[in-house]
Amino acid sequence: MIPLRVGVIGVGYLGKFHAEKYARMNDVELVGVVDIIAERGQRVGKEFGTESFTDYRDFIDRVDAVSVVVPTPLHFPISRDFLEHGVDVLIEKPIAETLEEAEVLIEVAASRGAVIQVGHLERFNPAVVALTDVIDRPLFIESHRLSVFKERGTEVNVVLDLMIHDIDIILSLVKSQLQHIHAAGVPVISSRVDIANARLVFENGCVANVTASRISLKDMRKIRIFQKDAYVSVDYSSHDITIIRRDGQGIDLPIPGMSMERSTFEKSDALWAELRSFVDAVKTRQAPLVSGHDGRNALGVALDIVEQIEASSKKVLAEESPLS
Repeated sequence: MIPLRVGVIGVGYLGKFHAEKYARMNDVELVGVVDIIAERGQRVGKEFGTESFTDYRDFIDRVDAVSVVVPTPLHFPISRDFLEHGVDVLIEKPIAETLEEAEVLIEVAASRGAVIQVGHLERFNPAVVALTDVIDRPLFIESHRLSVFKERGTEVNVVLDLMIHDIDIILSLVKSQLQHIHAAGVPVISSRVDIANARLVFENGCVANVTASRISLKDMRKIRIFQKDAYVSVDYSSHDITIIRRDGQGIDLPIPGMSMERSTFEKSDALWAELRSFVDAVKTRQAPLVSGHDGRNALGVALDIVEQIEASSKKVLAEESPLS
């Protein structure tokens, strides 16, 4: 079997893990890593037995597929170059900075017959995977993604850094056009919004209330989903699902006629599952679980939320300014 030739562009905190996973795959050859910090690239290349480069163009013709794990402003130019050469690309979230960039990437991939997968890692959480067999038609969703402050990721606001994970999951569950957004957010520590809340109203009647913060005193990643006759709670961190159903059999719950079922899934390597899914999509030429269109849709909602928060902030600042 001829191994798939793969490279990793950007081997900082997350990119190094991409390189490590690929290096362990029997059907993959990690042909190189790229980082503009030569010492870091050399260190990671040596650790995983591969070459290192400071310019991705030096090995663009030597790979079949790449992971692009660089700051968001670089997603578009680097991914476009590889796609134009027919190289399949996994792009860390968000897919790009703008919808126009995302759409160009999707169009280039289609014209070259290339695969785009977007790194919405939470889709590979075993508890989220299990939701496929549980969720029917959600009517109300509430999600909280709270994190203690970390410098990493602050080049973008909390909506593009954290909330976009939940936006992607909600869109995959609701499967309806978004009708209305009401959002608010505040920059607290960084120069960008650090805490945000958005209320999403869909055409089919579902409402989602989404909160993300990177200035919390503790980490929390939970989502609660209400649908007819059932309530589902998911803890992403513990891989735990609790399902409360109205089936007339419950005797231990305070709500008559409700029964509870709790499942805890063994901890798994979500990044391994994501990269394995990407490799399989490349080999089979099948659509990936998180496609370029999925990434574009999540980005579109995230940018609408950001735009509304920024407009609201400008209004508040204008009202606080003294009259000239």
